[in-house]
Amino acid sequence: MVKSRNEQLVERLRDLQISSPDVEAAAIVSVDGLSIASSLPSNIEEDRVSAMSAAMLSLGERIASELGRGALEQVYVKGERGFVILSAVGEEAVLTVLARQQAKLGLIFLDMSRAVKELAKLV
Repeated sequence: MVKSRNEQLVERLRDLQISSPDVEAAAIVSVDGLSIASSLPSNIEEDRVSAMSAAMLSLGERIASELGRGALEQVYVKGERGFVILSAVGEEAVLTVLARQQAKLGLIFLDMSRAVKELAKLV
């Protein structure tokens, strides 16, 4: 049986969570702020994650450009309870990952990089 595009995207997000135990949640969001696919716990609002991810990506791209840092690769926010990490997936989407406070960021960045390459083929 052939899986739908959405099923393949969700499966890839879950694979990311399995390969990186410190990843608590993940979502793929359009640059317009619409959810494409997600693997979020029930206590996190998908629409809110989508809107904020698109806004952060847009702001990150503008900062990188205006300050002469080149093309944006990642945006991450560190809070007292963990991290929010965003990576562009092509030009039309962003991968958003929520990670635990004690996360090994190098491993998460590596896993996200691999996931982005696979997701870009599906988005």
